[in-house]
Amino acid sequence: MASSSVAADMELDRPNLEDYLPPDSLPQETPRNLHLRDLLDISPVLTEAAGAIVDDFGIFHSLILDVKYISFDFKVPEADCFNYLIIRSLTLAIGWLAFFAAFFPVHFLLKGQDKLRSKIERKLVEMMCSVFVASWTGVIKYHGPRPSTRPHQVFVANHTSMIDFIILEQMTAFAVIMQKHPGWVGFIQKTILESVGCIWFNRNDLRDREVTARKLRDHVQQPDNNPLLIFPEGTCVNNQYTVMFKKGAFELGCAVCPIAIKYNKIFVDAFWNSKKQSFTMHLVRLMTSWAVVCDVWYLEPQYLREGETAIAFAERVRDMIAARAGLKKVPWDGYLKHNRPSPKHTEEK
Repeated sequence: MASSSVAADMELDRPNLEDYLPPDSLPQETPRNLHLRDLLDISPVLTEAAGAIVDDFGIFHSLILDVKYISFDFKVPEADCFNYLIIRSLTLAIGWLAFFAAFFPVHFLLKGQDKLRSKIERKLVEMMCSVFVASWTGVIKYHGPRPSTRPHQVFVANHTSMIDFIILEQMTAFAVIMQKHPGWVGFIQKTILESVGCIWFNRNDLRDREVTARKLRDHVQQPDNNPLLIFPEGTCVNNQYTVMFKKGAFELGCAVCPIAIKYNKIFVDAFWNSKKQSFTMHLVRLMTSWAVVCDVWYLEPQYLREGETAIAFAERVRDMIAARAGLKKVPWDGYLKHNRPSPKHTEEK
């Protein structure tokens, strides 16, 4: 029984190569060595970008397929990683300069024209998120209809990293509910992201929960507001599991639109463990990796059924997201990584 469980776990975590390689490039039997040229057909954009980088710097010298764990190991020399980081940092810096050159004049000079200012600011935020994705050589596949702006709806998604917001934001200017952060991330939250209607909360302030809940209800009632995006897990999870959803998003009395996000670990593990790594270092790791490869599915809107509780509604939506993204459901809360469980619960388990 134990061996079958391990085999099932390995199969679930197995990279789906068929999604990223053309049929004629897949061998009948799994080889021990997979050459770089076999991976360059992922998309025209990645092919051109990776080809230019390899020609200029010769970054990736070997690619090894470990058959036992079905995983890849990219060996990148430190000097070439540094060169790769410089190129992507320049891309990000130029993007920020262009963004600020346009954002602040619009923000301060169009105060009397709120609709026009809001529309331009939304487009600028989308543009800046696209620059971030470009700095990772992001290969993002979006499946399903693009979210529309309408009242009485909320979007919920599984949560792996703060870059989930960036990946979704480059397609649609969502208003996200997010934990307040210090440093440069907090500066961006206060000065830029509030322009798209984002809502901030303090996890350590119990009184802030009632205020946040009221803001959520008010936001979904306004037809001109950006679509509201919530990560109901409440914390970043490793993209293999999905933890219990908070019920707040499912008590708003509106349509709930699930979004499933799945990263491919062949290229980089996009999980951000905020207890061990700052977001700045997380971005550096992404910018020195081969690419960020991700699938995003926009699923059918769901509604509270007659006699269904908010908790049951949340579990039903979690089932949909887990099935679509190939995640395993676990019966515990996401704050388990922030707080040590009691010895009583540990002994019972």
